[in-house]
Amino acid sequence: MTRPTPRASDLDPDLVLRAYAMGVFPMSEHRDDPSVFWVEPRQRAILPLDGFHLTRSLRKTLSADRFRITADTAFDQVIALCAESAPDRPDTWINPAIERVFVALHRRGFAHSVECWDGDRLVGGLYGLALGRAFFGESMVSRARDASKVAIAALVARLRVGGFTLLDCQFMTDHLASLGAVEIPRDRYLSLLSDSLGEGSAGLAAGAGAASVSADFGALDRLGASADPPPTTSPPVSGKVIAQLLTQTS
Repeated sequence: MTRPTPRASDLDPDLVLRAYAMGVFPMSEHRDDPSVFWVEPRQRAILPLDGFHLTRSLRKTLSADRFRITADTAFDQVIALCAESAPDRPDTWINPAIERVFVALHRRGFAHSVECWDGDRLVGGLYGLALGRAFFGESMVSRARDASKVAIAALVARLRVGGFTLLDCQFMTDHLASLGAVEIPRDRYLSLLSDSLGEGSAGLAAGAGAASVSADFGALDRLGASADPPPTTSPPVSGKVIAQLLTQTS
């Protein structure tokens, strides 16, 4: 289900926040298309945070710390990598207007990224939007085997620790299904979304309320860290720690 196409110049951060509060999100036909359209799937993919499927092989990869896992240290690089063409994905729906507005939302504290590194090389990750206690996964990328799976695992652990209640994956894929994602009808999704956004969701969707994030995307970075002095940067989180957090309820 799609909605009217705005001009790229109309795609401002506040408009995007209101759209997500209504259950719709922007896409472009292809990377070089200057316009966007609004999408509201009849069937929505979500990944229940208590239903993540941590396979034996993924647990082994995490525990071996094959990748260095960070968050919000290279947002611009992650979204640019997601927008790049690749042999298995010759074109993407992330046009420059979408890229710009999400970079702006990141600087305002609403958009976040998870990064997977092989040494100093960014080999995978994902980005998305936080609003209320909901996280809307936008896109993921992998340039090394299992990098995107590790990024999703790290995201789920981070959302659990931070008090999020909804992980929206938008569209179902075999990859997401293997990790525990399920499809739900639009009405059910909107109910979960309303619960996750809280009392201000109706006002925000109507443009009368202020957008806010009530969950804590950075809580995992402080887990076990000394409060004296408080950390000034987000250090890498061990894959072993992520595997342990996911094993607790997986």
